[in-house]
Amino acid sequence: MNLKSPLRTRVYGSVEGIKAERDGAQELVVRVSETNETRLALNLTALNGIAISGDRVLLNTSAVDLGLGTGGLDLVIAVLREEFPLETPLGHLMKLRYTPHQHPVLAVESPESPSHDALLNFTSLEGLPVVCTGLHSQLPAVLAGAKWAWEQKEQKRELRSVYIMTDAASLPIALSRLVPSLKAHDLLTHTITAGQAFGGDFEAINLYSALAFAKEGLNADLIVVGQGAGNAGTETPLGFSGIDQGQALNAVASLGGTPFAVARLSFADPRPRHYGLSHHTRTVLEKIVLAPVIIPVPWLDNASLEEISDEIKALVFAGSKNKERHQVVPVRADEGLQALRATGIEVTTMGRSIEEDRVFFLSAAAAGVLGGHQAEARGFEKTR
Repeated sequence: MNLKSPLRTRVYGSVEGIKAERDGAQELVVRVSETNETRLALNLTALNGIAISGDRVLLNTSAVDLGLGTGGLDLVIAVLREEFPLETPLGHLMKLRYTPHQHPVLAVESPESPSHDALLNFTSLEGLPVVCTGLHSQLPAVLAGAKWAWEQKEQKRELRSVYIMTDAASLPIALSRLVPSLKAHDLLTHTITAGQAFGGDFEAINLYSALAFAKEGLNADLIVVGQGAGNAGTETPLGFSGIDQGQALNAVASLGGTPFAVARLSFADPRPRHYGLSHHTRTVLEKIVLAPVIIPVPWLDNASLEEISDEIKALVFAGSKNKERHQVVPVRADEGLQALRATGIEVTTMGRSIEEDRVFFLSAAAAGVLGGHQAEARGFEKTR
């Protein structure tokens, strides 16, 4: 790539149709004025309003033109219409602060929020299980595994699961096609967008207050924390967006929760740094995490429980100051993964399906199963 010849990243076009819609987002078919080609573009309605056929739009095409993993969608910078209906903001906290797209949201911590008083009195997560992911594609298997585990004890109510999306990758939660599907299949109860991320059911200023609100405001049984779609990596030890998995684990521990780390495992990834135990997980556990965490490990086919456990321990703890502090827990997670398959939700990681990279998703399901079992046990103790 010739960095001295920058790409044209701003183009004008007109909306020819709407391919798909979900809460907070439209996927538009746009005909580019200069080339007459059609392109797919994502319109974030919280920023630009709802677009209709015939609207003239300004697109940012940079990611698609660079061949990055954006799902093949350009981004709508603006819908060039003279008037939009005005909405009265509910809160005063700005997200995307000091950019042309800054907009006010009602933060759960704000004095005008109904949750303000509850958060004033927050002291601890009191052992609440919190599963921390490294990739957005791990979220469905975690939630399916957790729900399966919860239902084994014939609970009288549904699992209350909360997803906190950090601002390490995509900022709009509307970019995710998975979140609406997870809600539609009753795997996910609520979402919170923390930091500069926006568009969740609830907004929080930071991860810590989001965790507090999930417990005090939403009475969560299980929390999942992780970046949204669009993981960034650089092939360097520290230069990847999923490193915030370690920061999330630290936050959970510091607030008195029970932190579960999803191990990124794969025997289908052709890249040596991600084959077996990914260097992302290794870095998080060896260099970032400052407190003991639980690392669920799936019981894999044709291998003994002891061999897998010892292998992961050796990979994770070689030369680590955290040796003997973390707890590696083998988990039979096949039923949890099967629960995800049964929903029909389509999920891939780096373009690979569940069948093509079963171990990756099985590892996420293992974390969900173990977290779900703890949520169930914790719920039972609270009702005794």
